[in-house]
Amino acid sequence: MDKARNEGKGARKWAPVKWRSGVVAAVVILPVAGCAAWFLFHHSGPKAKRKAKEEFKIKAVMHLDPFVVNLSDPDSDRFLRVGIDLGLDREVEESSRPAQAAMSLARTRDTILTVLTACDVQSLMAPAGKVNLKNQLTQALRERLPELGVREVYFTEFLVQR
Repeated sequence: MDKARNEGKGARKWAPVKWRSGVVAAVVILPVAGCAAWFLFHHSGPKAKRKAKEEFKIKAVMHLDPFVVNLSDPDSDRFLRVGIDLGLDREVEESSRPAQAAMSLARTRDTILTVLTACDVQSLMAPAGKVNLKNQLTQALRERLPELGVREVYFTEFLVQR
């Protein structure tokens, strides 16, 4: 009789077969679904990433002398010292005409100076300030000097005097 009572209690305790099958399904299906999603998202992207990298591959780096500019702060005199290198999508041509190379360098420096002098300290000190400045410089150089082929702007030094 005790045996029958114990079996009855155990049967009621584990009787919900639906509960067990739901747990088993969750334990099996969720990791499989997660792995499948990871595989799809991580393996479909590299082709597009590789294509984008090949399309905008940096072929040369143009080093520029450091810039020292006054920032546009109406309250005080503040300046920025920044070293910049440009990532280009084409090889730097050693021009047979030195005057043409000097003109290109002068236009490049003028474009950069125009963007830098429009900056203020607050925008440069913000976390996204340097990224925003890089984007502004890249866009300005692409518009004014498309023959240069600027794809990236690298800061080699960055000092804001407060």
